[in-house]
Amino acid sequence: MPTSFFAHPKSDFKSAQYTAIISDLHLTEAEPVNLRFPLWKKFKTRQFFYDDVFETFLRHIEERAQGNPVELVLNGDIFDFDSVLNMPEEPVFRVSWLEKHRGLYPRAERSRHKIEVILRDHMPFVRSLRDFIVRGNRAVFVIGNHDLELHFLEVQDEIMKHLNLPDDKREEVRFVEWFYISNQDTLIEHGNQYDPYCMCEDPVNPFVRGYNYIALKLPFGNLACRYISNGMGFFNPHVDSNYIMTLKEYILFFFKYIWRAQPGLVFTWFWGSVATLIHSFFDRLSAPIRNPLKIEDRIQVIAEKANAEPRMVRELKELFVAPAASEPMLLARELWLDRAFIVFIAFFLIFELMVFVRSVYEISFFWAFIPLFMLLPFFLFYSKSVTSLVSSYKEPDDRVLAMSSAITKVKRIVYGHTHHTRHEIIGSVEHLNSGCWSPAFLDVECTKPLDQKTFVWISPGEHNSRQAELCKFVDGTSEVMLGSNRGA
Repeated sequence: MPTSFFAHPKSDFKSAQYTAIISDLHLTEAEPVNLRFPLWKKFKTRQFFYDDVFETFLRHIEERAQGNPVELVLNGDIFDFDSVLNMPEEPVFRVSWLEKHRGLYPRAERSRHKIEVILRDHMPFVRSLRDFIVRGNRAVFVIGNHDLELHFLEVQDEIMKHLNLPDDKREEVRFVEWFYISNQDTLIEHGNQYDPYCMCEDPVNPFVRGYNYIALKLPFGNLACRYISNGMGFFNPHVDSNYIMTLKEYILFFFKYIWRAQPGLVFTWFWGSVATLIHSFFDRLSAPIRNPLKIEDRIQVIAEKANAEPRMVRELKELFVAPAASEPMLLARELWLDRAFIVFIAFFLIFELMVFVRSVYEISFFWAFIPLFMLLPFFLFYSKSVTSLVSSYKEPDDRVLAMSSAITKVKRIVYGHTHHTRHEIIGSVEHLNSGCWSPAFLDVECTKPLDQKTFVWISPGEHNSRQAELCKFVDGTSEVMLGSNRGA
């Protein structure tokens, strides 16, 4: 592992008057327009890029700060590595069949290629962020679940290369592992560490060793996006209701949008689900790379970058949930593989029964439909009784909020991840969620956007404290959302 992995931060990030927090931009490669099937991954096409809006947003928060420096916290899932399918023209590494169809594995040289593709397709975003920093502001990247590959130093170097900052401004950009404390009054986390389907098992030691390579251990949610969503282009992964449906809704959706473009969708889903389950299982068995002689140095660096104390790193890590990959049967139910197994067993047993009966009586195979119809109500009852837990995760619970506040000695906590805005007081803790900027649409035609463009704005308040507002950026200006403007 590179020694620079333990490099200590130099610039002082501990104090801030004005802080803007955004999350879940999900910047990824531009999807070419499919002339034959124009709805295929339409949400990923350049038509729905918002780089120009981001540039206007940066100008706006500078105006709100009235000439004072602004701390911009990019709170996770800023980049979506899992959706990148681009392959290098002349790869210096072997590309497997699975990578060609579902994206490159999370290894340093591959992840560097993916961030290069993303930044190349989003040059206005890069340029506006560079200008923002050059004008005297700073940026903090908090690593989320879809941009876990920011853990690779090679990826961070590629971002810095594209930003092309003057030497005296390079220290104004910081990458932090999973949390950041702003001005000693606000804890900022992406929030995926409390979601069993999306949590990084060990962000202190995120790498695992394979045969002749080092890779990241990805959570179940990332693997499902890669192996399933990347092959099912009519489902928008940014909106739960686009892919978590009932059996009836799936059938109607298939005949409305998919049957002409992807008649073999069931097989695409099946092998993608099996690949997800197998990868999750073997990833769960792989042990992180740990160096006992360097662990305290690692904890110290994470703490310094996050404006925290080493003990806070250890104590916050104790709040993580157990990964869902610990229960393969739970993952099988989420992937509908349990229902596929039931259907397979039913067809196999009925086929064997019909073979036996036909050896005695000359009857048609159409009689097999009788037991199938008899079993159908039981199958539907079972399907309805199984509910997806993926969409049930909303926010970290009250215990996590209270413990995080006690550990870090703050009264305000800001999350992202869920794509749902929040601003509430829970006990003694002010809890906010900055929402999302992702290309989320309620329909395949992309005519019903969930156009949030929301952010958390923290500014000086009364009695030498800061106050937080949950805002929506609309037409070059910001609107305080209902229930906001609460001080802590």
